[in-house]
Amino acid sequence: MQQQIRDILVEIGEDPEREGLLDTPKRVEKSLKFLTRGYRQTLEEVVNGALFEAESDDMVIVRDIEFFSMCEHHMLPFFGKCHVGYIPKGKILGVSKVARIVDMFARRLQIQERLTRQISGALMEILGAEGVGVVMEARHLCMQMRGVEKQHSVMTTSSMVGSFRRELATRNEFTRLIR
Repeated sequence: MQQQIRDILVEIGEDPEREGLLDTPKRVEKSLKFLTRGYRQTLEEVVNGALFEAESDDMVIVRDIEFFSMCEHHMLPFFGKCHVGYIPKGKILGVSKVARIVDMFARRLQIQERLTRQISGALMEILGAEGVGVVMEARHLCMQMRGVEKQHSVMTTSSMVGSFRRELATRNEFTRLIR
C-alpha cells in the first residue's frame, strides 16, 4: 500500500522524497487501516456477549452517537450523529455496544443510506426486538469540499423496522425524543 500511496503523491505533482512527505505513505497506510477497521470486525465480536435478559418492553434510546465514515464514491469523510432506539423483547444490549455497532459499520467505505440500514438490521438480528429505529444526520465532505461546495448541508436518513415502521405512535415517540 505504501508504494501505491507514493505513486499517488507523484501523480498529483508532489515529490515523495521531500522532508514532509518521507513518512507520509506509512502514515496514510496506518490511517486507512484504522478508518476501515470495520471490515475486520464482526457483530459477535463487537457485542461480546453483552446481551442481558430484561422484562422491560419500554423504548430504549441512545442519542447523539458521534460517528465518522468515508464515502465510497470519493473516499472523503462524512460525519455526524446517530440516534438509535429499540423496543426490547426479552433482551437488552449493553449501552456501549450500541455505539460500537454504529462504529463497526461506519468504519467501512459507505453510503449513509446503507449505513443506516445496516445498523438497524444488526440490532434487530441480535436483539430480536419488537422494533428498531435509526436516524443519522451527517455532513459529507465530498459535498462540502468539492462538487457543489455546500458547506452547511446536512443529510438525514432513517431506517425504521418492526414496530417503528408499523406503528405511527412508536415512530412519533422516537422522533420526538431524539429531538
